[in-house]
Amino acid sequence: MKKLILLFLIVQATFVNAQIKNGPMVGYSEMKEVLLWVQTEKPAKVKFVYWEQTTPTKKMTTDEVVTNKKNAFVAKIVCDQVTMGKKYNYEVLVDNKKITRNYPLTFQTQELWQYRKDPSAFKFAFGSCNYINEPETDRPGRPYGGYNEIFKSIYDKKPDFMIWGGDNNYYREADWNTRTGMIHRNTHSRNVPELQPLLGNTHHYAIWDDHDYGNNDADRSFWMKDTSLEIFKLFWANPNYVFKDQACTGTFQWGDVQFFMLDDRWFKAPNENFTGDRDYYGKKQLTWLIDALTGSSATFKVIVTGGQIVNPAKVFENMSNYEAERQELLKKITDAKIKGVLFFTGDRHHTVLQKLDRSGANYPLYDLTVSPLTSGPAKTVKEEDNSPIVEGTLFVDRNFALCEVSGTLKERVLKISIFDSKGVQKWTRDIKASELK
Repeated sequence: MKKLILLFLIVQATFVNAQIKNGPMVGYSEMKEVLLWVQTEKPAKVKFVYWEQTTPTKKMTTDEVVTNKKNAFVAKIVCDQVTMGKKYNYEVLVDNKKITRNYPLTFQTQELWQYRKDPSAFKFAFGSCNYINEPETDRPGRPYGGYNEIFKSIYDKKPDFMIWGGDNNYYREADWNTRTGMIHRNTHSRNVPELQPLLGNTHHYAIWDDHDYGNNDADRSFWMKDTSLEIFKLFWANPNYVFKDQACTGTFQWGDVQFFMLDDRWFKAPNENFTGDRDYYGKKQLTWLIDALTGSSATFKVIVTGGQIVNPAKVFENMSNYEAERQELLKKITDAKIKGVLFFTGDRHHTVLQKLDRSGANYPLYDLTVSPLTSGPAKTVKEEDNSPIVEGTLFVDRNFALCEVSGTLKERVLKISIFDSKGVQKWTRDIKASELK
């Protein structure tokens, strides 16, 4: 009898939770609103109920959205009755029924600290290259992806938010030529049990690289780029896109750190095309970046982009293969005397911190490469003899970064720690804001 009751409860729970395909996921956080995301199994009415953790009886409700097949049954809904600097619990209602989860659902708003106090300490996760196996579309042989336990390890570190640094899923031959294929791949890659608690409790921001933009090494000539951008915006919840209907470029700030989310695909010339404009970011995006960096008062100005920037090795898709634009970027950062700049990159399937000393500049440029999350690690690491690798930071296995920003406004420190898929720390380094002036 007990076994029958237990079986009934399992079936009942499965039936109820089957109304949601993926999520919910917490998107961007600002002082006056937070965006929540969820994907249902079929057309449904969706809304969220949320409340400040200190006043659980005062509940607020979002607008209701009806999901549909055209938009992959995705609902993106703004919580616009929030207060600055608070933490909230929330629940999702599908067709007016609460959908239970066996983990908490929480989000937070950013605090108004400017002109009032020092910014609070916070921490965020960073990683790239997430390959979720699917036998019917994977290449024959040993599966390329694995170790999905890494998402639980990230969740256990309790970051305030996570930045996905590109190749967040891998389009296969069956995917990149159609909108249907792109929706399938994003849905499939998001449908990982170990990932769900991280989605539901941590704010998420993303850029793309070639594999979640199009085919391998895809560039500005990619024929489905408009569709790819549409699907990217559908499955992620960034706060803004600075170019209308072009590129995934955007920015956001958390505390006293501003993140500049760059697109190294939309305007990029093909790798083998050495005629005409050999763009990497392109003139329009590069102009915006320098303007935005110059106008930013952030302590740390983190440029998030797919490929390595400071590495001089002309291998794979490092920006050094586009040397003229790379030199222009570095020169403009130097000439404009922009303080606090560092790069966060992915792509290379290994993790490393690099440090570029610059003539005529007051401080070096750091480039933190973190890769892969679940994709296959690099078998060999190709670099030049003069590669500016910081000793002891090369790690070739699945991993993620946890970055902690702390200290008073005048003495902020960025602590970078690298963890393997089990959550075991592999190395840590501190970068003081005073070093980047």
